[in-house]
Order: sequence, then C-alpha cells, then structure tokens
Amino acid sequence: MSSSSFSLPRSTPHRRPVQSTIPTDPIRTAVDQAPNERRGPAISQLLAFGLIIFLGLLQFLPATHFRDASDPFRKWVPFPSNLSSSSSSNCRPSFIPYTIYILQSSKYTASSDENSGYSRTRTVADRMVHIVSWIDCLDLRVLAVLMNSTLSCARYPELVSFHFFTPEGHNNGKVSYYKLKVLFPHSKLEIIGQEKVKELIMTAYSAGEYRPPFDEMVPFAIPAVLPTVSKFIYVSPNVIIKGGVEELLGDLKNFGIAVAEDCTKQLSAYINFDILDAIQRSSAKPWLSGTPYSKDACMPDLGLVVIDSTRLQKDLLEAILWWSRVLNKSERESPSPAVALALYNRHLKLDISQDTLISRYDWGRNLNSESCDGAVRTPALENLWKQYLPLMPDQFLGN
Repeated sequence: MSSSSFSLPRSTPHRRPVQSTIPTDPIRTAVDQAPNERRGPAISQLLAFGLIIFLGLLQFLPATHFRDASDPFRKWVPFPSNLSSSSSSNCRPSFIPYTIYILQSSKYTASSDENSGYSRTRTVADRMVHIVSWIDCLDLRVLAVLMNSTLSCARYPELVSFHFFTPEGHNNGKVSYYKLKVLFPHSKLEIIGQEKVKELIMTAYSAGEYRPPFDEMVPFAIPAVLPTVSKFIYVSPNVIIKGGVEELLGDLKNFGIAVAEDCTKQLSAYINFDILDAIQRSSAKPWLSGTPYSKDACMPDLGLVVIDSTRLQKDLLEAILWWSRVLNKSERESPSPAVALALYNRHLKLDISQDTLISRYDWGRNLNSESCDGAVRTPALENLWKQYLPLMPDQFLGN
C-alpha cells in the first residue's frame, strides 16, 4: 500500500458537538421560563411591611383596658373612664355564688396603669374595699339587698369586705352571720355589736341632757372600734349600690373625710346665722372656720361617706358634740347642723352623681331608731326588691 492511500483529515470548522455531562435542573429551567413569577416574594414583603406599619400606628391609640397582674385569669378590665358607662349595665343582681379566684398568699403585688386608680404595688390589704353600715332595727333583708347590689356591681367582688354594726344581744350576731353567709358563701362578712361605739360617743358627750344622733355620728367613731381598717366606705343600710364602689377609694387630697353633698338642703335652713356669727366671734375653738360661714353651703349627705382614719382629725367627734351643745340641739334633727358645721371646710366633696351610684328606698320604718315599729311594704318597694331579694331569700331572712 502506497503512502498515497492514506491522507490526513482536513481542518474544517464543523466539529461534532460535545454533549455536556452537567445535568439540567428542571426547577431552574422552569424559573427561567416564567420570569413573571419572580414578583411573588416582593409582594409578600410589601404586605408584611404594611402590616408592621399598621400595628405600629395602633400603638398611638388610647388604651381602653388593662390586665391586672394579680388576676391569674388575666381578664381585661376597663379603665375608670370606660367603666362608668358600662358598670351600671353590667350590674345584674343574683344570689348565685359569684366566681372568685383563690388568693394563693396573703400578700401579692399588682401592676397596672396609673389611670386605673390602683398604685403600682399594692397588697391585698391595700386593695380591700371595706363597706361599713350601722342599723339599729335589725332586718337582714335590708343588709342582703345592700350586699347583693354591692357585689353585683363590684369590679372584684372577692376584695369587698362587709362590716355591719347590729344591735347588741341579737344572738351575739351568730344567727345573722350564718344566714347571710348561706346566701353569700364567698363573701367577707363581719357582724359587730354597737355597744362600744355608743359607749365611746356617750363618754365623749359629757353633757348628758342632750342625746346625740348616733346614726350621723357613728361614721366618725367607727375608726376607734376598727383600728385595723384604715380606709372604709360608710353607707346607710337602706341603699342600693348601682355602680362600682372601688372608684370612691381615690386620693382624698390630705383630707380624712370625703362626703357627698345635698345642695337641695342648705345650712341657712337649719341654723340661725346671727347666733352662728356670735359663736364665731366669741369662741376660739380650732374647728371654727376662719372665714364667715356661707348661708348657701350645702348640707352633707351622710348616707355615703369615705373615711381615711390615718388622716382623720382627732377632734372631729369632739367638734360635733361641742356644736350640739352650743346650738342647743337636743332633738335628733336630721341632717344635723352640728355635723355640717364640724365638717365645714374640713372634708372633700365626693365628685359623683348619687343618682348613678346609689339609690335610696323607704323601708317603711326608721332603720336608725330604737322603736323598730313594724314595716309596711308598699307595692313599689315590692317591685324594687324583687330584683335584689327573690322570694326564697326573703322568707329565709324574715324576722
């Protein structure tokens, strides 16, 4: 074979394509084929950013509720500004035992907003709402109505404590106590005799020819009998509570007493101002006003009184008795001008509307009298009591 039989291949630009050994990614191919789908992540980020901006703007809205750290159920509680409009509508009287939570310890701290009326750190003793009432003619139905209406409207009924001063010798208060506990098994209740309070008042009242009006003087003598209760709300027994009494326990502004005023009754209708001016000029007692007394001054309504015994004037009871003597008020006049003059410029006016917080009713007999005549129940009273005293408790508590 000659060398001409073999020839080298010519160089040519066409070569056999070399197959790639790198596998093709189907996902990447799909993404490359659908470039419009790349907008998805951008839209999601935009929506998330908008949601963050919206939630941030919500922080500038005023708060309407808070959660008390002392409540294990962490229930939302409205601030007082929102409570006034809803408390009356939420008051639903019932003798079904209300739900309470058990306090695990005798003391705990609670944090809340300053606008809630509660301080940052408060013990159970500080948060207790003490309701005190005095009744000469004992009728447990009256006290049951007071308890039921108070607990029904209270923000925390487990923190409400009742102290009832009843006539001495009525089975030592045990029967009354157990009857009320049957209807309100979870309530905090104390039945106290009246003997110590009366003895305290009569001892201070050295001039025995005048009989002091006990029902208007007992709120100021009670701190000496209840030394462990530094702050309490005194209410007449024949009232129905229609709002949260906790709102009354605010700052008394260095006063020891806060009392509602009845401006339908003025001081000039109960006292001769010529005599009052002569007394003011001739005496130098510390409780006398440094300025002339106003004839248009409103009379205090002692059916609702808030007392802080740590700030209460020590001479207040003495001042009331002194005014009773110099005014020669031997009769049990109500409202007493002696009490009004002793409290003149020495108390804080309760900035409330009594029509929205309490409602008085006429039981048909004097609850603060030793005569205790039989009561006449009118149809209007019957209809009112059906809301707070069903038939079974009425019969159970009847004397």
